[in-house]
Amino acid sequence: MRLSVLDVGSNTVHLLLLDVHPGSRPEPYASHKFPLQLVRYLDAENNISDEGRDELTRFVAEARDFAADHDAEDILAFATSAIREADNGAAVLEHVQTRTGVTLTEISGDQEAAITYFAVRRWQGWGAGTILDLDIGGGSFEMALGKDALPDIAVSVPLGAGRLTRQFIQNGVPKPKEVKALRKHVKKLLKPAVARVREAGTPDMVVGTSKTFRSLARICGAAPYAAGPYVKREFHLQDLRLWTRRMEAMTPKDRSDLPGVSSRRARQILAGGIVAETALDLYGIETMRAVPWALREGLILRRMDRLNSQGSAALIDPKTLSSTL
Repeated sequence: MRLSVLDVGSNTVHLLLLDVHPGSRPEPYASHKFPLQLVRYLDAENNISDEGRDELTRFVAEARDFAADHDAEDILAFATSAIREADNGAAVLEHVQTRTGVTLTEISGDQEAAITYFAVRRWQGWGAGTILDLDIGGGSFEMALGKDALPDIAVSVPLGAGRLTRQFIQNGVPKPKEVKALRKHVKKLLKPAVARVREAGTPDMVVGTSKTFRSLARICGAAPYAAGPYVKREFHLQDLRLWTRRMEAMTPKDRSDLPGVSSRRARQILAGGIVAETALDLYGIETMRAVPWALREGLILRRMDRLNSQGSAALIDPKTLSSTL
């Protein structure tokens, strides 16, 4: 079947189209993206403005039509921290549904952490042992740890790279007092969350998901995207420490010249680096790897698993099986 997946994040709204069948890989064949930073439309009362609501509605309608034009049979639409943390998030979702007919499912922070872990487990396999997954989004930071298909613990904290940048860094090169306040805030919120996760076990592998971690890996010397998704991309805490200090002295324009950093994300990559560095310090981890699958792939895989269970009788043809024995 042809599946459309609509991802409403804090930094972008992204539509993917996939042809899926039992046992297939969740690889998209078409993509449609709109750089809508919903969190920029939050007002002083923590409500998404009418302008932001209407921009989202316009793109959802555009994505719906794009999917229909490409013969999509189903749509999986979801929204994360930008919607769930806005006081009028439910009203925005209702407005979108009324105007477009598309129902956006709001995913909680803990659900986001668990589903992202689920995708990472599929990517890394059982041989990875106990996995700790860290994911830095625009509005929140997710952590999950486990040894099975689903995590033993999943935690979300409001430490997204975009959120922190807006809260602590005004413009251009950040002032030392801004960076100091940012680091203090990150450590204060992370310490109890990390302690909870550490009580659940010790990881055999630590991975980072999301665009932020992929960019940080590139900055620290990992292989470029052009090398393909199957290249192992590891990076080290000592390199991350060095680069976060360097980025503190850079303008957003300077950061956009770093490998793997787009101009749109250049302003918030420093905050993302500080969150990643602080987390690794608190966990006592020196090396981690960046992987390409995250929340979106986790949701796709769960949908495909349901397809697999519905079509399980067709997965193995007894006649074909017996002929190979």
